[in-house]
Amino acid sequence: MFNFSSEEIRRNYLKTVEFRKPDWIPCSVGLSIASWYKYREKLEKIVLRHPKIFPFYRAGSIDYNRILGVRRRGNIIIDRWGCKWYFKVDGLQGQVVEHPLKDWSRLKDFSLPDADEGVPHEGYNIVYWSEIEKYVDETRKSGGLVKISMGHGFFFQRLYYLRGYSNLLKDFIKKPWQIYFLIDLISDFYMELVKRAVSLKPDVIVFGDDLGNQYRMPIRPETFREFIYPTYRKLFQYIRSHGIHVYFHSDGHVIEVLDQIIDSGANILNIQDKVNGIVNIRKICKGKVCIDLDFDRQQLLPYGSPDEIERHLKYSIRQLGSINGGLMMEAWIGPEVSLKNIDVICSMYEKYMTYHKFLAYLETIQ
Repeated sequence: MFNFSSEEIRRNYLKTVEFRKPDWIPCSVGLSIASWYKYREKLEKIVLRHPKIFPFYRAGSIDYNRILGVRRRGNIIIDRWGCKWYFKVDGLQGQVVEHPLKDWSRLKDFSLPDADEGVPHEGYNIVYWSEIEKYVDETRKSGGLVKISMGHGFFFQRLYYLRGYSNLLKDFIKKPWQIYFLIDLISDFYMELVKRAVSLKPDVIVFGDDLGNQYRMPIRPETFREFIYPTYRKLFQYIRSHGIHVYFHSDGHVIEVLDQIIDSGANILNIQDKVNGIVNIRKICKGKVCIDLDFDRQQLLPYGSPDEIERHLKYSIRQLGSINGGLMMEAWIGPEVSLKNIDVICSMYEKYMTYHKFLAYLETIQ
């Protein structure tokens, strides 16, 4: 049914984002480093069974002895910002254990990474511009979708990586002048990165910033409006003004600020389904922005039966899908997800990629 060439994948992706009646719902399954490290060849067999989900994967692509990189249990690194990271579990992201600006007296000695060197990524050192430019050139020549990532944890999270979580929340209440100064520094730094990324003319620029907790946000919408929204809007509107799409990811409950995120210029939202509620997402987002729905990774993916996974997938498409587009679907696979359920979600995505068309047809005959 589908010719998964680079050109068609790009064309269908952009049709989805721009509400131009895509041929199928773009579905992706993200396999964590920890999952590859745990399952190895067994996981590769599943990947090779699902070329619609993994169209470019080739056997033997993963070096299991080197895949962990810095994400090795017990590893400690200091990133370009001066944050010390400790990695507790093989393959999973670490956490910041020493915050370089936990005391404001250190601000006078604080220095930013070099924007001309590359894009700093959370828990890593840097992705150099030479690597990014090579990727853009090769992807464009192949006709593929060009995405440039500004990294995960780029702003709200970076603030508490630098200050410490409780310190930052106190800053939002006490409002010392230093927090405004730090925000301006980081905002200007990312604007320099964004300008360089925009000059490469990608299709999409990607940002990640986990804003939510499990059931609510750690800050009020008014606080978000004062401290976070202005930087988002400055960066995202600049990108959009050049005809480039903005993909924004956030884990956690973010319903209270979705309107602000949309207003800031993000037009592809990767948010969690059950944490935010499918009905809530429909009310706020459907028809306004493209939703890249994050399939329930807390319960259904690790513990759900095939029937439960299928019911939730169909329900999500009925609520959020449209013949016009605006819906993509993603499943992120952690090491707690069984091989069986990895195979199930891949099979279900393949089965229901055109379910939105079937629903639209049903509406015409009723």
